[in-house]
Amino acid sequence: MATNFANQVWKITKQIPKGKVVTYGQIAKKFQISNFKFQIDPRMIGWMLHANRDPKIPCHRVVDRNGRVADNYSFGGWEEQVRRLKSEGIKFIDEMHVDLKKYQWSKF
Repeated sequence: MATNFANQVWKITKQIPKGKVVTYGQIAKKFQISNFKFQIDPRMIGWMLHANRDPKIPCHRVVDRNGRVADNYSFGGWEEQVRRLKSEGIKFIDEMHVDLKKYQWSKF
């Protein structure tokens, strides 16, 4: 059963449009802006996304602060995360890094 925190993370993640990515830190910062009562570490966001089992939540659109995809992406590993991002038109600067300057969603 998902916690309220997990549900909030997943709700925020659903807002990320196709062809864009955000970082774990951006999602954590979104909680700080909404006056969440305690400090949210970006790793907590990663844990919540890893716990997600709903394929409709676009977890593949969340990367680390360097644009790196997750080694242990829940829906098939990092190769699957890369495949999903590429299918949305996102280009990579190397095997595992998204070009954040081009694809990071700044209006988040």
